[in-house]
Amino acid sequence: MGTVEPPVAGNPYFAEGGLFLFIGNIFKLAGTIGGLFFIIQIIMAGYEYITAGADSKKIDAAWAKIWQSILGVIIIASAFTLAGVIERLTGISILTPKLYGPN
Repeated sequence: MGTVEPPVAGNPYFAEGGLFLFIGNIFKLAGTIGGLFFIIQIIMAGYEYITAGADSKKIDAAWAKIWQSILGVIIIASAFTLAGVIERLTGISILTPKLYGPN
């Protein structure tokens, strides 16, 4: 029979925080995906605005899409900024929390 070896300490996913580090990475991935989505939406809205011509309904729809994209990226950025401020003021890391237990 083989033996099961403990995780290597150098691997950050098995080091301190395991699950919480994974969850923090999921939040960061969601922020990255949100940023990429913002870029795609702003490009598409810009194209719609350019091709709208004199049609005021299309121009209004393109501006609404631009405004909603900018608002979305502001919300994403402010969430990460708020998490950083809370961490700085309280010492509690929201994105990469550590769980302390009995040793």
